[in-house]
Amino acid sequence: MPTYALADCNNFYVSCERVFDPRLEGVPVVVLSNNDGCVVARSNEAKALGIAMGEPVFKIRQMIERERVRVLSSNYVLYGDMSNRVMSVLADAVPASEVYSIDECFLDLDNLAVPDLTEWLRVLRSRVRQWTGIPISIGVGPTKTLAKVANRLAKKSPRHRRRAWPVPATEPPAREATPPQRLPQQPYTPASRLENAKRHIWKTPWDWPD
Repeated sequence: MPTYALADCNNFYVSCERVFDPRLEGVPVVVLSNNDGCVVARSNEAKALGIAMGEPVFKIRQMIERERVRVLSSNYVLYGDMSNRVMSVLADAVPASEVYSIDECFLDLDNLAVPDLTEWLRVLRSRVRQWTGIPISIGVGPTKTLAKVANRLAKKSPRHRRRAWPVPATEPPAREATPPQRLPQQPYTPASRLENAKRHIWKTPWDWPD
């Protein structure tokens, strides 16, 4: 059975800024879009305050002042350079890799001969942090989709390691256009059952294209 891992940088833009300004560690930080109009990245501390992704900054101005949130303009040249550093470390560790986005990379673990995969991934995660300053989370699964789900679970709870099932079908939604409230009505709540569902069952209610 194939084995994939998804390495995803945590709060990537904020993490990049913290590498070069350690004073940002442990305080709420947001990074804004090109025109400084909307929030495009948040530290965990900012998330805990309830600041949403894409939030217009003018709507949270009072919160920013009250909670002393550090507000930064985006620096995409920096983020691109830091991304290249992270991806280089990951690519050197595995036989094959696929850059999925500026802060995500799929790793092909099929031909990786290691006695303990979980421990090897922990070492890889530590290596990326030590060499680049960027914290990452890693999810593993038999498909790229399930590796991404496992990565999401790893970010939400440290107790999740290599198993991705059972995963509630309501989070994350299968597609952005699918009304999430309809999914619990179906008998395929765990991802293990959803994977085996017949195509017509999901195509009909929401008219998904082929």
